[in-house]
Amino acid sequence: MVAQEKKKRVESSETERITVRVPADKLEKLDDMVKSGDFKSKSDVVRVAIERFLETEDVPSNISKITVELPKGDTVRLEQLVTEGDSVSVDDAIRHAVREYVRIRLERAMTEKEK
Repeated sequence: MVAQEKKKRVESSETERITVRVPADKLEKLDDMVKSGDFKSKSDVVRVAIERFLETEDVPSNISKITVELPKGDTVRLEQLVTEGDSVSVDDAIRHAVREYVRIRLERAMTEKEK
């Protein structure tokens, strides 16, 4: 998933340097993320974190955005659906699954109510 976010990111030649104070325990986690090879630098980790924050916060008022943590196996299966053309993105596959779940639950509730 991190690789997808790196691809989505558009580098701009116009950047501004900022200074951020980070507690030592959080800094260690950033270092671990860099050492794992997912990111080139701590700055790269911070840029991705800012992008994720902005994506979450900058949402039209008619949409409610949530974050869901999934087991790695589920994420792999969702990515397979995208690769096989069943969905255009992992987000799309999740939206479809939620809609289908809600539809089934509503049908079940209506059937039970009629009894």
